[in-house]
Amino acid sequence: MILSTDIPLEVRAVADRLRSAGYDAYLVGGCVRDLLLGKNPKDWDFTTDAVPEAIIAIFPDSFCNNDYGTVGVKTDSEDPRLAVVEVTPYRSEGEYSDARRPDSVTFGVSLEEDLARRDFTVNAIALRPHDTAIIDIYGGLEDLRAKRLKAVGEPGERFAEDALRMMRAVRLAAELDFTIDSETMQGIFANRERLGQIAIERISTEFQKLVLSATPMQGIGFLEKLGLLPYVLPEIEPAIGCEQGGIHAYDVYEHLLRTLQAAADKGYRIEMRLAALLHDIGKPATRRTGGKNKLYTFFGHEVVGARMTKAILERLKLPRDIIDTVENLVRWHMFFADTEEITLSAVRRTITRVGEDQIENLLNLRVCDRIGTGRPKEQPFRFRKYKAMVDEALRDPISVKMLKMDGTKIMALTGEKPGKKLGYILHTLLEEVLVDPGKNTEEYLDNRVKELHLLDETALKALGDAGKDKLAEEEAAALREIAREHKVG
Repeated sequence: MILSTDIPLEVRAVADRLRSAGYDAYLVGGCVRDLLLGKNPKDWDFTTDAVPEAIIAIFPDSFCNNDYGTVGVKTDSEDPRLAVVEVTPYRSEGEYSDARRPDSVTFGVSLEEDLARRDFTVNAIALRPHDTAIIDIYGGLEDLRAKRLKAVGEPGERFAEDALRMMRAVRLAAELDFTIDSETMQGIFANRERLGQIAIERISTEFQKLVLSATPMQGIGFLEKLGLLPYVLPEIEPAIGCEQGGIHAYDVYEHLLRTLQAAADKGYRIEMRLAALLHDIGKPATRRTGGKNKLYTFFGHEVVGARMTKAILERLKLPRDIIDTVENLVRWHMFFADTEEITLSAVRRTITRVGEDQIENLLNLRVCDRIGTGRPKEQPFRFRKYKAMVDEALRDPISVKMLKMDGTKIMALTGEKPGKKLGYILHTLLEEVLVDPGKNTEEYLDNRVKELHLLDETALKALGDAGKDKLAEEEAAALREIAREHKVG
């Protein structure tokens, strides 16, 4: 039961002004669904028999923000969820020739017709704020109680009208932890190819919400079952049925989904969740039989996986900072995995490669990876050992700015002018200190600067790039081996 006090004062004020002007005012969509589920709505939407011009006349400080008559009413609330309340006229819609948007919209129809055009029954419940009366023509209350997502009317028609509704069905099921009605699933499967007509940006938005949901493993499982995966994440399909052996109880696909779910259960941000989902995406391309005490090996899968991850996230139009972070985590996720001996020098280099701000995420990704194997008991001693080494390494110099030397001092010691040579000297010093932090003393660095100053730029650059070149050489070797074995690159 919804009480009037469950509806914020700002929202009730919008309804009261519409009613005072002689118009209907019904809350609809996700806000009603969330209220009925005991959740706090993220936004508030009204439908009314007033046309856009009449709504704007009632609320002069408002704006019409789309082609369908939706008016954004400003409330001056400091709560961003309440700052703008959207009011949309009752409407019916014409044909959907592009499988996404109606070719025409008609205003002024009845509430019943307006609800008939909505996607799912749980989103087609209307609420009258002043007396909290519920209008439920399509059985949405029953579906809420059953935790079931069901299309309004004939499912095939709903998805033929707007193909993105198929993604929305999967995303909502993941967010709400609902099942999907069998006829609705059939309608999605029958119309799955229509998703190919939808802009990748819109698909990506729904996919990101799915990944950030409470049950993303279930959501991606629905994508696969309903035939939508090829239009969202085709690169993961080779992981289906790709056995791993060893400590893994699941194939690569289920392992990826379980690792993602572990990240979701811990409440991690989207970067970590995407890294969890994609960390072993390179395994199918790199799998070969045999190996010491192993049924299969996946040599270089983190190198291939990082490249695949970058391509996937660029195709999905994610922001560059997210792409770079996820690619980096995938590339280095093996560092804390089943290595018997890790040196402090290696830990310091890994921190410089991943970034000090991401090393904790790399450790946490390892935990999720372990849970995703199907043997969720983490190895506490080993993990504590890794964590202690990271803490110790973070006290050592891991960047040029942590050296007891800077460009100004180099110029004072050598008479060198500002330019590339200063940078080469600093990076050469860092390479040496990464190996042996004990060299980060003023005495050693002063003497070393004087020696390095005598070298030309080419020699200095080679010394400063030694670590970078070694990494590039390792990756090139991995890719050559992968290409030789599997003809992939």
